[in-house]
Amino acid sequence: MSDVPLSGSPVSPPRPVAPVPPPWQRMLRVLCCPPCGGALTLTGRTLRCARQHTFDLARQGYAPLLAGGRPAATADTADMVAARERFLGARHFAPLTDALAARTAVLCPPGGVLLDAGAGTGHHLAAVLRALPDGTAGLGLDTSVPALRRAARAHPRAVAASWDVWQPLPVRTGAVDVVLNVFAPRNGPEFRRVLSPGGALVVVTPTGRHLADLRRSLGLLSVDGAKDERLRHSLGAHFARQGHEEHDHVLDLGAEEVAQLVGMGPTARHVGGDELRARVAGLGEPCRVTASFRISVYRPRA
Repeated sequence: MSDVPLSGSPVSPPRPVAPVPPPWQRMLRVLCCPPCGGALTLTGRTLRCARQHTFDLARQGYAPLLAGGRPAATADTADMVAARERFLGARHFAPLTDALAARTAVLCPPGGVLLDAGAGTGHHLAAVLRALPDGTAGLGLDTSVPALRRAARAHPRAVAASWDVWQPLPVRTGAVDVVLNVFAPRNGPEFRRVLSPGGALVVVTPTGRHLADLRRSLGLLSVDGAKDERLRHSLGAHFARQGHEEHDHVLDLGAEEVAQLVGMGPTARHVGGDELRARVAGLGEPCRVTASFRISVYRPRA
């Protein structure tokens, strides 16, 4: 019998299935379905597991894996993300970015997988991937939709997905070679679970000297003096610290750049835009600011 419908018109040929983009080909072996933990496939723009849980990629390319697509209350706002993109794009924190890339390049094996937990705009993840061979791939997780829209396009070998780091990660056990955690929440048990046995966790935190000049002048939120000790305590059951390095550099910033620096951080949630601009205007230009970071490397405990 010929394949012709009753109307007499020929059957339309099936639409060709779009090939899976290269970065997603790799990440389908890393990600798992959040509700059931099953393997995911990508057909067109839809992620799907065998139990038919589905997640349609956003127009910008990131995967909205969070239930209901609602970000956490602490997710960075569009204004915060825009300020961060302008400030980091001007390479004011280049010493941190370069040091992070150099350190991770030593830790990540050829063809490895990076997970940036709390990736923001993907700025740091992209810099690290640029320092690594072409076979390396990266996954950025964040709760902020404005940040994810940028992270999804930060680097050709990176993909992004919405997720709350405090929840069990939508990542297969032992599937990641390096976890990056830059000024973001730390879920020690889950970081340990998703890391390969020889993997590494790289954590970036501010030291007590970070933006101390601005904290005095603008009334910014202070850095917890016991932060390093709390970090060791929160990760100690699952990781052993292998080493750390500190980087300080001085910035001479104009008023607009100071506003971006403050506007991209947590103080932006507590100080309104008009009030912030008024405080910044009284500083004078250029404003000398000290940026100070600690990069710590942890290895999983047996």
